[in-house]
Amino acid sequence: MPNSPTSEEIEDRLRAAFPHAPTASQDALLHALGRFLVSPQPRCCLVVRGYAGTGKTTTMAALVQVLRDLRRPVELLAPTGRAAQVMGRYAGLQASTIHRRIYLRKATPDGGTSASIAPYTRKGAVFIVDEASMIGRDSGLRQSGAAGAGFRYRDLLSDLFEFCLQAPGSRIILVGDDAQLPPVGSAISPALDGPRLAREFDLTLAERTLDDVVRQELDSGVLANAHALRQNIALAKDLPDTVDAPLPQFTTAPYPDLHIVTGNDLAELLDDLHHRHGEQDVVVITRSNRRANDFNEQIRRRILWREEELDAGDRLMVVRNNYHWLKDNDAYPTDLIANGDTLVVLKIVRRFERYGLRYAVADLQMEDFPNAPSFEATVMLDALHVDGPSLPGARMKTLFEDVMLDHAHLGSKRKIAEAAKQDPCTQALQVKFAYAVTAHKSQGGQWPAIVVDQGYLTEEMVDLEWLRWLYTALTRAQEEAHLLNFHPRFLASPNDE
Repeated sequence: MPNSPTSEEIEDRLRAAFPHAPTASQDALLHALGRFLVSPQPRCCLVVRGYAGTGKTTTMAALVQVLRDLRRPVELLAPTGRAAQVMGRYAGLQASTIHRRIYLRKATPDGGTSASIAPYTRKGAVFIVDEASMIGRDSGLRQSGAAGAGFRYRDLLSDLFEFCLQAPGSRIILVGDDAQLPPVGSAISPALDGPRLAREFDLTLAERTLDDVVRQELDSGVLANAHALRQNIALAKDLPDTVDAPLPQFTTAPYPDLHIVTGNDLAELLDDLHHRHGEQDVVVITRSNRRANDFNEQIRRRILWREEELDAGDRLMVVRNNYHWLKDNDAYPTDLIANGDTLVVLKIVRRFERYGLRYAVADLQMEDFPNAPSFEATVMLDALHVDGPSLPGARMKTLFEDVMLDHAHLGSKRKIAEAAKQDPCTQALQVKFAYAVTAHKSQGGQWPAIVVDQGYLTEEMVDLEWLRWLYTALTRAQEEAHLLNFHPRFLASPNDE
């Protein structure tokens, strides 16, 4: 490109866009970004690891500002809708979920859908992918579109690189925190494993880590204790299996944003938090779907005074991808209602029972698209209460077979299967209430106020995974965090503070 800026000029622009003097690790990253953006090497990728309070958002916001000033194409991606919202706010540019941006879907002859990589032709584009620690190898896309029928999964990480690097001169920045929980079923976060990425995807790869806590953040009890937790995680990684992980020691004084609370005070605390922040800005983070179900029920009954099983005003989190209800709705840029999306119930149209399951037809609003009109969809009420993340696969298979029997009059197997795939019962949205969630479901999101539920815990259960769970949960707080029923052994003594 003629008159393209040098790496030094880009670095100077980045420093000028910073609201404060960069830390040592930020300074090193700014230097790396300058070289990365002008590199003539093919398939360039930069992995940026940044811990809580080290200024990831500040650095990426400055980068977006400079790229836009340079009229360089820039695309912001995140694994979930809530993470994309957070990213869009701090970067000042619309962000999209990975699924919605990189895939094209089309109908198949059997009534299902298939996915392919969307085309991208803008040369020199820079893709910034936030919360990369959440990106696993499974995309969760059903190729057949059949509920309970055979399907195969695409590899999300491979598809992400294929999409982002298809145009000449494009490059990708993966930003994440490897102290957080890795994807379900993984011991590590594949998208932050630099050497393996370079080998597997033939990348020109560089890595940088932000590990200096920004001075302006040192007065935060949440970030100070998160920093201590991260050090425990680093120690636990190097310990043999026979040695117990170090116990965290929370320091709450003199911090105004971190508090200890007992079960006796919980109802009053939640009532106060909902009054001060609003129900959409408060969340309880717990360790299991069963505990989340219990908290959701109590919050709905005792704090929000909801009497029906599902009522207008309820906030729901989608727990299974769905492409059915928006496929003919031109008001939305996508037909995907994604796992992790938040819906608000505007009205219950009717309730019914069929195939041994209970349903509600509801008028719904997607939180990610507040300016789009509401839409009507069928919601599976039984999924609200199951202890697992969604209705078990065996029950979904039985449901699909029962629906097929109802369409047996159509004659051919293809027509029967096609009708069953489009039935509102097999396509019913599977959701949970969004007032209390597991740490995995909270990942990528931020709330002004959080309550972290320790739950049942023995010293033997304090391991690397639990420390990561706790770190992930604690770092969801923007303004205040409350530790519920934490054992005294996790609290630093006044003399230690």
